[in-house]
Amino acid sequence: MLAAPRRGTRAAGARVLVALAQFAAVSVIVFAMTSLLPGDAAEIVLGRDATPEQVATLRTQLGLDRPLPERFADWVGGLLHGDLGRSLVTGQPVAAEVGGRLGQTALLTGLALIMLVPLALGAGVLAGRRPGSPVDRALTGVLVAAQAVPEFALGLVLVAVFSLQLGWLPATAAGGAFTGAEVLVLPVVVLVTNHLGRLARQIRVGVLDTDRAEHVVHLRRLGLPERVVLWRHVLPGAALPSIQQLARIVDSMLGGVVVVEALFALPGVGSGFVDAVSARDLPVVQGYALLYAATTIGVNLVADLVSARLLPHREVLG
Repeated sequence: MLAAPRRGTRAAGARVLVALAQFAAVSVIVFAMTSLLPGDAAEIVLGRDATPEQVATLRTQLGLDRPLPERFADWVGGLLHGDLGRSLVTGQPVAAEVGGRLGQTALLTGLALIMLVPLALGAGVLAGRRPGSPVDRALTGVLVAAQAVPEFALGLVLVAVFSLQLGWLPATAAGGAFTGAEVLVLPVVVLVTNHLGRLARQIRVGVLDTDRAEHVVHLRRLGLPERVVLWRHVLPGAALPSIQQLARIVDSMLGGVVVVEALFALPGVGSGFVDAVSARDLPVVQGYALLYAATTIGVNLVADLVSARLLPHREVLG
């Protein structure tokens, strides 16, 4: 009787080890790719009027003239101790540079997910329980159309309508009479609209498949209330692929937040990453890249572990 829990524990441990190996591999790739970026941080800091001697002196001070393997060894050593280095431009610790913007992005993506999940669940269940109906066709058409619109284009349309014409919401977070949560309304709408279709359609497919399963049909024959059938049997059976889809959406949302934050001038990690690349601030670029990698690996690890917990339940239901 203990064999199944032990197998589950070993499988979870294996997934964690794979995630750690993935992060180690990504760290090497991040350092190598950022080191190949064109341009020179010393030249950007000093400006175009700097002499070659001044640039060479600053490169020595910043350690940019050291061999790449030596710089990599120092970077890995600091990384193992939680030290991401210092910004070449501001001199501030990279952890402080990244952490100072993390709250804005976490708030933006968190609000988007809070809105996305219940909306997708409601639309997916509504369409999946009535396949081929006018409601199903209408919801599917609207969701596909919304997903097809690029985030940048949708953001411009929303700004033109709700900011420039109606004046209800701020166009960007830079200045203006609007303060507080109002600046997040349009960015959240952009993120939710772009990803709602994928999650809702995945839930629809899962609900449709599980709703027609033999055990669910049998439960209805026994007279079990429809609400109990839906919440205790249909939705758990449809949850497994939806969880994996949600993990992929979080990955995609992290990439899209760069565009959204740049469009609405939000001081989050997306805009900070763009600024660091423009300034050729390699330690800060590496810090942001590692943050994205760690979040992606962590989200997929959680999705795998949750799916593994649900899988026995789904096998029993099937």
